[in-house]
Amino acid sequence: MTQGPVEKDPQDWATGDEPMTAPQRSYLQTLAREAGEEVPEELSKAEASRLIDELQQRSDRVRDGRNGR
Repeated sequence: MTQGPVEKDPQDWATGDEPMTAPQRSYLQTLAREAGEEVPEELSKAEASRLIDELQQRSDRVRDGRNGR
């Protein structure tokens, strides 16, 4: 029996303190718009990842499996 990949906590990423990537910003903007929230301008990669996870938990589109990823 094999296990899936182990996910590393974003806080432990070697590049987690670097600015969020363009794809993270774009996806965050989509999720935030659906949630009626604003995306802070200056997020690190780790912060953006945590916010993506949080917004995905609240997104009907993601919960229903219709996120296209």
